[in-house]
Amino acid sequence: MRKSRIWFRSFKIIVLAAGLTGMLQGMPAYADSIHTAKDGDTFYLLAQQYSVSMDKLMEANPEVDAKNIYGGLKLTIPGAEEGLTAFSASAAESPVQTLTAQPTLKVFSSENVVEAWGKTLNYTKTIQVKASAYSAAASENGMWGAVDYFGNPLELGTIAVDPKVIPMGTKVLVTGHSHANLPKAAFIATASDQGGAIKGNRIDIFIPGSQQSVKQFGFQDITLYILE
Repeated sequence: MRKSRIWFRSFKIIVLAAGLTGMLQGMPAYADSIHTAKDGDTFYLLAQQYSVSMDKLMEANPEVDAKNIYGGLKLTIPGAEEGLTAFSASAAESPVQTLTAQPTLKVFSSENVVEAWGKTLNYTKTIQVKASAYSAAASENGMWGAVDYFGNPLELGTIAVDPKVIPMGTKVLVTGHSHANLPKAAFIATASDQGGAIKGNRIDIFIPGSQQSVKQFGFQDITLYILE
C-alpha cells in the first residue's frame, strides 16, 4: 500500500510539472524585437500589426522619420508579443492602453527649440490654429480619392492648410491634439493638402481609421511649431 501511495504521489508531481511547463509555453513572450520595414509601412500600420501603442513605437524609434519609413529600414518593436500579427480593436480600447507612459514635450522658447519623442527640433515660430480631421472615406475626398494635393496617398502626417498662412510643403510639429489614432503629445506633419473650407488659421488633419472614429476628433485648438 505504501508503494502505491509513493507511486501515486510521484505521478501527481510529474503531471503537475508537465502542466506547469505547458502553461509556461502557452504564455505569450514579450520582448523588444526588430522589424524590417517594407515599402508602405507606417507607424500606424505597425502598431496595428504588433498590437503595441503607436506612442511606444515612436518612442522606441526616435531617429526614424515617420514620413520616411522605407523598405529595409530596421525598427524596434517594443514589448511585442511574439507571433502576434493581428490587432484587436477591443484590445486597443482596453484599460491597459491607458497605463502607457506619457511622452514628454519640452519647449525652449528662448532658443526656438522643441524636444519631442527624444528628437530636438528647431522652429521659426508657433501658430495657434483650429483643427478638424478627415479620413480616407470617398465622401470626404472628392473625385480624386484618398490622395493629397500632390497626388500622394493620404497617410499619418498629412495636413490640409491654407497656403496663404502655411506654405505648401512646410513641416510642422503638431501639439495639443487628442485622438486615439494620433500620437500623443506631438507628431511631425507636412502641409501637403488643401481644402475648400480650410481658410486662415485652420487646418485639417488626416487621421487613419474609420470615418466614424475620425469624426470623434471634432474641432480642437492646437499649436503648430513651424519647423526649420
